[in-house]
Amino acid sequence: MLNRNICLTVCVLLSVVTSCQKKDNTTNSEQPQLEWKAIADKLIRQSNLQSGEHVLLAAAPGRFDSLVSILENKISREGAVFLGTISVDSANQPEAWETDFVRDTRGKSRSDLADMFAEIDLGIMLPGATPDDVAYAALQDVLKMGRARTIHFHWSGAYDMSGQPIEVEAQMEKLYQSVLLETKYDTLAALQRRFEKAIRTSDVLVTTPAGTNITFKIGDRQVTKQDGDASLAHTQDAKNLIDREVELPAGAIRVAPLEETVNGTIAFPDGMWNGQKVEGLVLAFKKGKVTSITAKTGQDAVKAELDAAGDAGYSFRELAVGFNPLLAIPKEKPWIPYYGYGAGIVRLSLGDNSELGGKVKGDYVRWNFFVDATLTVGNDIWIRDGVLLQ
Repeated sequence: MLNRNICLTVCVLLSVVTSCQKKDNTTNSEQPQLEWKAIADKLIRQSNLQSGEHVLLAAAPGRFDSLVSILENKISREGAVFLGTISVDSANQPEAWETDFVRDTRGKSRSDLADMFAEIDLGIMLPGATPDDVAYAALQDVLKMGRARTIHFHWSGAYDMSGQPIEVEAQMEKLYQSVLLETKYDTLAALQRRFEKAIRTSDVLVTTPAGTNITFKIGDRQVTKQDGDASLAHTQDAKNLIDREVELPAGAIRVAPLEETVNGTIAFPDGMWNGQKVEGLVLAFKKGKVTSITAKTGQDAVKAELDAAGDAGYSFRELAVGFNPLLAIPKEKPWIPYYGYGAGIVRLSLGDNSELGGKVKGDYVRWNFFVDATLTVGNDIWIRDGVLLQ
């Protein structure tokens, strides 16, 4: 799974593997009537726009058009400068979205767009906009330079309990809306700060019933706290790409451990590797590198995928931990909401961690989500069998 995101963009949005570069996959049937004004109010509130800030939207026409028009009005009322809305579909740029700034982007290369976007303070990436889009990628290039911020407003990222992506159906959209509007952001931020303080000075141990037993330290690595704060002040201490890319709904922390401290094993649930079903997979790690691959079936497929990825494929990427109770896995008809940002979900990923401030580079990222993990920091258990205790 490949992931290339940065900047403060508005995109609201077992082991599982996925990609945040997928297009918005909301089913077209039974689409709910969402509370567009309330959603826009929350996005503006979380952005804490300052007078004179320059704001650009990116969106896919046809689904969230009502939100686009409301945001345009609210941005202007805040005293910010609305630059326009860029369609991710170059063949379908709604006339109502056009401004002089947007018209000037036509036909521009990624590097030319990055130069144009240097004046942007906030990018709002609505559902349907992905890092595959030239304008989105150019805005991320600005983020990589340590400038601007974005909000990811994905409205996607749903998975079944086997780890396969599923369409975001009407009831899921209503859940995401509720999470956006009802999350206690101050409480979430305080909990994430407490977790960061704990992992600064103690070893982290992750275990699972299947046999995962891996430890590491984070040292002085940056801990990105997705607490929903998309304000300019929140990015003053940004040290990496994803610090400037705020996700809504919110809920996870992400950190690249010190590579040389990562030791142990990860036991994966059955899943797809290199297009083949793999069962009973266990990867062993020493100093952050895969040292052995064992599996009941499909071992060659795993090796083929990692070989194709090069050094990044054989490298531990990051720890991500979900803290939002409103995004926890439902007890009835369970599924995994929003990229595993729910309380108690642990993500142990492979691949390039440079956007997190790590040393591993490459074009490969594979997210792996665990819903039954126990996470211990020092002598304190924070998550037991997939349940957040703290």
